[in-house]
Amino acid sequence: MLDTAFERVVGDAGHADSYEVPAKIKIVPNAGSPDIVRNGRPDPALVTAFCDAGRELEAEGAIALTSTCGFLLTVQDDIARAVRVPVIVSALSLFALVHAMHGGRPVGILTASTKALGQTVLDAAGVVPGQAVIAGMEDVPAFASAILVPKSQQPKTIDCTAIEAAVVRKAVHLCRTTPAMRAILLECGNLPPYADAIRAATGLPVYSILDGARFAVSGAMVI
Repeated sequence: MLDTAFERVVGDAGHADSYEVPAKIKIVPNAGSPDIVRNGRPDPALVTAFCDAGRELEAEGAIALTSTCGFLLTVQDDIARAVRVPVIVSALSLFALVHAMHGGRPVGILTASTKALGQTVLDAAGVVPGQAVIAGMEDVPAFASAILVPKSQQPKTIDCTAIEAAVVRKAVHLCRTTPAMRAILLECGNLPPYADAIRAATGLPVYSILDGARFAVSGAMVI
């Protein structure tokens, strides 16, 4: 989990009760939102810290690993190679699957920051131009002022009502501008709490890192 101060509500990837199996949270010190939400790999020291955190969780009994920030996709392989358990750190890892499941039609991506979701990250996700339409939350004050700023500036609580209204508006706008779109993927681990509202407003399937975590766990569990 990123090193943040803002409230983690149920449904957020950083809340242990968001998962269908017991979950343990390990914060990676100094991994702030501005350090990770970027179009490129994090600082090498942070990559090492995430790998170390993964090893520690594995040693403590974790059967699968996930993360709270989709921009960690650029170091998915690093973390996965550091451990023996399944790893999925980003909902963007699901893109190819979601795209194929919906007949190769466009997939909407709702992200924390459109600017940060640049070509380096899209290449890591295997997103080919024309396959995705993207909307970001960087212009939503209730989201950006709580989540995209340094930890020292983050509030303890977030305005979930305002964030939900904004993300629903963005999802509906994507539907109107891209009628062929058949699914929505939530890059950001802070957005799954609003997945049901997005489904209700758009009528489209919505996928998130929680689905990726469920898949990773299902492959690791022994019945």
